[in-house]
Amino acid sequence: MNFAMWKKALNVIPEVSKDEWDRLDVISKWLISTRAAVLIMTFISAALAGLFAWRDGSFSFLPWLALALGLIMAHAANNIFNDFTDFVRGVDKDNYYRTMYGAQPVASGLMTKSQHLTYFVVTGLIALALGFYLIWYTDFSATTWLLLGLGSFFVLFYTWPLKGMAMGELAVLIVWGPLMIGGGYFVLTGNWDWNVTMASLPYVLGVTTVIFGKHIDKYLIDKSKKIHTLPVVIGEKAARYIVLAMMILPYLFTTYLVAIKFFTPIMAIILLAIPTLRETYPTLLKPKPETRPEGFPDGQGGWPLYFAPLAFRNNRSFGSLFMLGLLIDVALRIFLPNFWR
Repeated sequence: MNFAMWKKALNVIPEVSKDEWDRLDVISKWLISTRAAVLIMTFISAALAGLFAWRDGSFSFLPWLALALGLIMAHAANNIFNDFTDFVRGVDKDNYYRTMYGAQPVASGLMTKSQHLTYFVVTGLIALALGFYLIWYTDFSATTWLLLGLGSFFVLFYTWPLKGMAMGELAVLIVWGPLMIGGGYFVLTGNWDWNVTMASLPYVLGVTTVIFGKHIDKYLIDKSKKIHTLPVVIGEKAARYIVLAMMILPYLFTTYLVAIKFFTPIMAIILLAIPTLRETYPTLLKPKPETRPEGFPDGQGGWPLYFAPLAFRNNRSFGSLFMLGLLIDVALRIFLPNFWR
């Protein structure tokens, strides 16, 4: 067991040689193949669904664990299938971005296509089994069936054709917010709450800025390859301003939810993330530099990606405070029920 590689793969997308790969254990290979470092975004969505359910007195640990693991496995399966699809379609050729910021198992020659598909099938079947457990847990609810069907659709078709039809960014917004958090809340409580769906937006908008930022970073090469991401369709400048708007909107949504007393005023803790936003927004007012700025990280998690790492940093700052605020908010509502009425 290579615990050092486990830790590394949970923090970055490692670059490994074939010799290093052959010496790794199966868990290390799975973590690298699934780009495990980004799976934290899915865990946070599941955690938020659980917190909202806990606040409303409907939290049960085993179903929540199945929900969290099922969503993480679905995301992992999606990442594996994305790499396979892009390799088969010839996208990950000619030094494409995906091969620059970490190992792409099939394109880098670390795995055969059949091995890669095996990882996908096993991971996907685990996700599906957990989904069926949740269907049983919710008494075969039609809504849970619908949620499972939508999740399966996005796992299989995000990379192609959705991303190439300028719908990838919208898919991320739908999946990590309304589907995972709103849907997760429904699975745990048996109720659909539109306020919970709205409360998912401050977090999921941050997640969407990361994928949006990555697509801006790849704007020129995607345009040349005729991969019609939303930045390619609307233009690089418009895309930058949309990302900036999505960084500001979470503060407005959270303020509204405090005003209607869905959140307690403790959620004002998110204002502590504003300094990071102030450091980030000037970069979005200008195009991506042609060369790596001095001091900007290179390689894993850095250049040639530029807007994506900046968006990730901003999202991490806001998201961690949002989560902390929500934890305190939930505790106040449970232990001091008359605190904010």
